[in-house]
Amino acid sequence: MKKKILISTGGTGGHVIPANVFFEHLKNDFEVFIASDQRGIKFLYEKTENIKIIDTPKLKRNIFNLPLNFILIIFLTIKSIMFMKRKNISILISTGGYMSLPLCISAKILNLKIYLFEPNMVLGRANAFFMRFSKKIFCYSSNIKNFPKKYLNRIIVINPLLRKNFYSIRSDKKKILEKVNLLIIGGSQGAKFFDQDLKNVVYELSKKHKLTIYQQSSDENLKNLRNFYNSKNISHQLFKYDKNILDIISNSNLCITRAGASTLSELTYLNIPYIAIPYPFAKDNHQYENGLFYKNKNCCWLLEQNNITSEILLKKLLQIIENENDYLEKIKNMENFRKQNSWKNINEKIVKTINEN
Repeated sequence: MKKKILISTGGTGGHVIPANVFFEHLKNDFEVFIASDQRGIKFLYEKTENIKIIDTPKLKRNIFNLPLNFILIIFLTIKSIMFMKRKNISILISTGGYMSLPLCISAKILNLKIYLFEPNMVLGRANAFFMRFSKKIFCYSSNIKNFPKKYLNRIIVINPLLRKNFYSIRSDKKKILEKVNLLIIGGSQGAKFFDQDLKNVVYELSKKHKLTIYQQSSDENLKNLRNFYNSKNISHQLFKYDKNILDIISNSNLCITRAGASTLSELTYLNIPYIAIPYPFAKDNHQYENGLFYKNKNCCWLLEQNNITSEILLKKLLQIIENENDYLEKIKNMENFRKQNSWKNINEKIVKTINEN
C-alpha cells in the first residue's frame, strides 16, 4: 500500500505553486492530498479530488483578537486531526506560512513525519517554529539567513522547483536590440507600484525603442492600464496572475519583477534577464535576499523600491537594452543554472528523502 502524504499550502501563489510541483513529483509513488485555505484554491492547477479546505485565518496581532484566534486554531487543529486520521495520513509536507499552523500542530500530535519547504533565502517564521519537529527541510541553498546551526543537518538542497511544462521550453534569448518584449510581474497579490507607477516609465521607453508589454495586473487596474497603453499606441497584453503564464513568459526577453522565489527561479531557468524590485514590506526582507542571491551570481539587476524614481528606472532599462554585452552575460550565467536543473534529478532526491526517513 502506498504511503499517504498531505501537502499543506495556501495563501499566495508563492506557497501554492510549489505545492502543485510537490504533488506532481510525488503522485506516482504515493497517495497525495493537498490542504489549502480558500485563498490558495485558485492557484491549484492539479486535477485531483484529494483537496481539503483548512481555512486558517490570518492571525491578527491585536490583543483583543487573541482569544478568538486561539479558539479558531483549536477548532482547525481538531478538524485537521480528524481529516488526517480518516485518510490515514503518515507524512505532512508544509510549504510554510501561517496557513500551516493547525496542520503542523495536528501532525505533531499524531506523531506524523513532518517535512518543511523553504524556497526563500531567509527562514520563514512558521518553518522556524516547526523546525524542531521536522525530519528534513527542502531548500534551494544551505546558506539560509536566520537558520539555526543545530538543525543544519536537516537541510536537503534541491534545485528550484519548476512546473513540469517548463522543462519542455527551449530558450534562445540572444538579442534585445531589435525589439523589447518587456514582461512586468507584480506578484499574485498585485502591487500599486507595478500597477500605477511603471506605466510612465514604459511610455518614455516606447519613445526610444520598439516594444511590446506583457503585464500582470490586479482586477481593478486592468481597465486603467489597457486604456493608458491604447492611448499611447503601445502594443500590450495584460493578464491576471495566471496558471498559464508560461506562454507569456516565454515570449518576453526582459522582465521587471518582484522577487518571489518561484518567479525568480522560473525566469532564471528560462534565461530571461530581469530587474528584481523586492517587495519592501516582505517579512524579514526575504524578497531582497532572494534577489541578492541571483544578483551575486550575476543573473539579474537588483533595485530597491524605496531608492528608485521613474528617472532611475528608465535609465537602468536603457542601459540594459543598449549594452548587449551585459545582457548576454546575464543569459550565460542563467544557462549554468538551467543545466543543473532537471525534473528527474529533483524527483529522485525528493522521493529518496521521504522514503529514507
